[in-house]
Amino acid sequence: MQRPTYGQSPPLHHPVPQHVSTVPQLRSPPPPALQPQSSQGYDGSPYPQQQQPQGAAATGTVFGQYGNFMSDPAAQIASQFGQTAFKQGQEYLEHNVNRFVNVSALKHYFNVTNSYVINKVFLVLFPWRHKPWSRKQAVGPNGQEGWYLPPRDDVNSPDMYIPVMSLVTYIFLQTLIAGVGGRFQPELFGYVATVALAVVVAEILGLKLGCYLLSISNESQLLDLVAYSGYKFVGIIVTISIAEIVSGGKGTGGWVGWTVFFYTFLANSLFLMRSLKYVLLPENNGDSRGPMQTMPTGDTRAKRNQRTQFLFFYSYVVQFCLMWILSRP
Repeated sequence: MQRPTYGQSPPLHHPVPQHVSTVPQLRSPPPPALQPQSSQGYDGSPYPQQQQPQGAAATGTVFGQYGNFMSDPAAQIASQFGQTAFKQGQEYLEHNVNRFVNVSALKHYFNVTNSYVINKVFLVLFPWRHKPWSRKQAVGPNGQEGWYLPPRDDVNSPDMYIPVMSLVTYIFLQTLIAGVGGRFQPELFGYVATVALAVVVAEILGLKLGCYLLSISNESQLLDLVAYSGYKFVGIIVTISIAEIVSGGKGTGGWVGWTVFFYTFLANSLFLMRSLKYVLLPENNGDSRGPMQTMPTGDTRAKRNQRTQFLFFYSYVVQFCLMWILSRP
């Protein structure tokens, strides 16, 4: 069977492009010619380094035109405004703090050196043969004695550094001993610190009351009394440390603890008797001592005897009670 024939199909014609376009062949650029070693980059690359912008070359920084930020008038105004606000805030803070504490006078009590701290601790623990006990005074422009020297220049001058460090050491020592004995709790830090600060505050209030009743006035008296009230912690630390090491955790309950306690108590009492003499028993010689003058010229012998008794009561009776409370484990 033959296949029928149909009409002959027209020939096929393929489209012919009207616009001939040539695609360029992509080639890698040739490597640059090698330059001398002196002209290569800092990393040894043979490729030339990029040139800095014109603004960067003018300002000498890599930030270009942004390197002139601080020279902008708006930036200068903002900088001046910040400095002014900081200065006003500092003045406001100093003004409000000075209502309660004289910061400039407080700096005097922290002006110490390493040699002063060592000599002062030795003086507190061994005051038996120390002489003299009088404080040194600077000579004013008119040739008269005007003010006391700072602690770094006078070992008899009271300071705040030793009392503050002794108080902190006492708190950590008590908590350490409690931890060794298995009695440590986080609340113990607050309890020990509260008891220590309460003892110091009660002592200062009692001293101020006694000074008020005995008509004793001094511009620097309060800070001096605060400093002297903190020296007892030096003896307490020595007592607790030796008692715990020798007595095996009995504290001051053993005979060694009580022996060390009585020694440090007597040393601290003698130290206070000699040191507080210039505050509570000033010399009545009628000269002008500026802020150091505490006794009026017309004070009687009876008033001086009362002050002597008050100083003895504070140095021995009060100190014994306070040191015994603070030395308990």
